[in-house]
Amino acid sequence: MNSKRIIFLLLAVVVAGMTAFLARTWLQGERAAILAQAQSGVQRDQPALTNHKVLVAKTAIYTGRIVKPDDLRWQAWPGGDIAPAYILEEKRKLTDFVGAVARSTIGPGEPITETKLVLPGTRSFMSAVLQPGMRAISVPVSATSAVSGFIYAGDRVDVLLTHTLNSTRGQHRATETILRNARVIAMDQKVDSTPADKPDVAKTATLELTPKQTEIITLAVKMGDLSLTLRSLQENADSDSAATEDAPAEPGDSYTQDAQVSRLISDAPPPAAPAARVVFVLRGSGQTKQNVDESSTGSTDNEGGDEAKPANNKTTRAIPFTRTPSVSP
Repeated sequence: MNSKRIIFLLLAVVVAGMTAFLARTWLQGERAAILAQAQSGVQRDQPALTNHKVLVAKTAIYTGRIVKPDDLRWQAWPGGDIAPAYILEEKRKLTDFVGAVARSTIGPGEPITETKLVLPGTRSFMSAVLQPGMRAISVPVSATSAVSGFIYAGDRVDVLLTHTLNSTRGQHRATETILRNARVIAMDQKVDSTPADKPDVAKTATLELTPKQTEIITLAVKMGDLSLTLRSLQENADSDSAATEDAPAEPGDSYTQDAQVSRLISDAPPPAAPAARVVFVLRGSGQTKQNVDESSTGSTDNEGGDEAKPANNKTTRAIPFTRTPSVSP
């Protein structure tokens, strides 16, 4: 074999080996780059967990309901899905939204936004609190008539009226429940109750009632003294529906009279007035009829005349007397 052909053959083998080696190296590099790019893309697609917490509804908040501290909570939220309207823990306090009124129903776990609430002090806040067809009316209260300040906005109360009854049996006092399960929407000008609040004795309580019930309350304030009794929250715990939250007040069906409180008070009618006592005074041939209290009721000019009628239509009882005849010397 020619030496030149052997040299060319060796060179061809070397070039082919180097080309294969370079091609293999390039392919491995490209494969590694593709895998690295794919892994970085997967990491970008996965949501990054952050320490941001968003204010959400803990339980269902129905339209027109006053928000309480137990209705809200902070919940961790993915950083890439936080909308600008969401309320973040590092920017606002939970207590800033206690006492607000829901414009629409907010489901459990749903993020809270300011557009979904009517904050206290804003325009039309009180009208947003009222349910359709309901009215707001304020009644005077004191420490003894408002459970020493332990009644807050959102609570349910019964309304009691204590007044005096005038009848043929005399005066009697009675207390009756005129409304049951009335919703309190404000105490004085406060429409919220934060956990740090101390019991504060208010001077007025604002109730949510029907138009007819507002007439009843207005008249009851003039008739006597009103008292509020606090109802238990557990009475409505079994039902978490909007109908329970928006239930109007009901007419009362209970009363207590003073005779039921004290056995010393009798329902018997008062005794009749005693009959007036009269006497007849004779002066010569005249006769005068006079009451015991010395008030003259009438007279006649002769002994045989008719007796005068008693005054004031009082029953009279005549006292017998004996006329002493005159003795001549």
